[in-house]
Amino acid sequence: MTKAEVVNEISERTGVERAVVQETVETFFKVVKGALVKQENVYFRGFGSFVLQRRAQKVARNISKNTQITIPAHNIPKFKPSKSFVAKVKNATK
Repeated sequence: MTKAEVVNEISERTGVERAVVQETVETFFKVVKGALVKQENVYFRGFGSFVLQRRAQKVARNISKNTQITIPAHNIPKFKPSKSFVAKVKNATK
């Protein structure tokens, strides 16, 4: 499902104009990204969490040049679903 499909679905279910829903969804993503940039985790009870995961510094190889490069420590965003969300997906049937 794409973002446009999500916007259309929300618009149909709520009766709110598509443009308003589109702006709301875009703002939601901006808020989540902004919080993660500020090193803050975002929690949604019953859905999941957007958290930062720390990756340690490591040495990698550039196989085309046969050289070693050092990848510095960095944070990556990660989505961790809630237990109830995982259970619902596991028990879903098509």
